[in-house]
Amino acid sequence: MRAENTVRDRNPQSTAQIAGHPLHPMLIPFPVAFLVSTLACDLLFWSTGNNAWSTASLYLLGAALVMAALAALAGLTDFMGDRRIRSLSAAWHHMLGNVVVVLLSLWNWYRRYEAGDAAVLPTGLVISLVVVLLLLYTGWRGWEMVYRHRVAVSDQET
Repeated sequence: MRAENTVRDRNPQSTAQIAGHPLHPMLIPFPVAFLVSTLACDLLFWSTGNNAWSTASLYLLGAALVMAALAALAGLTDFMGDRRIRSLSAAWHHMLGNVVVVLLSLWNWYRRYEAGDAAVLPTGLVISLVVVLLLLYTGWRGWEMVYRHRVAVSDQET
């Protein structure tokens, strides 16, 4: 039992998990994919003028916000659950950057909900681009936590 505790204590652990599998990495692909797809639809709307693309962007932003809330809940649970995670600058950059992503996306969604197609060009498109660029940074910092600091990585042999 002591050897098992030693292995468990080696890496910062995920608090939000099911059967030993961390939830946060399972959830984050959804909002990321929805937000990147929002940018793609915005570019298609810009190039074609077809309002189906702006409608798709609105729905993608809504889905992204719902999934981001779930991912954020799991991520915040992990962040608060292990002081070693809170001590990493990468964790702070990842979290704060993603808060900015969600706030920008919420503003982008609200503008589109209120103004329709008129909210897409140019402001909505620019916001979508900024969001995707921020996601590249926050994703890099998130993977840094996993690959460099081994957050939620199990070293136990199966």
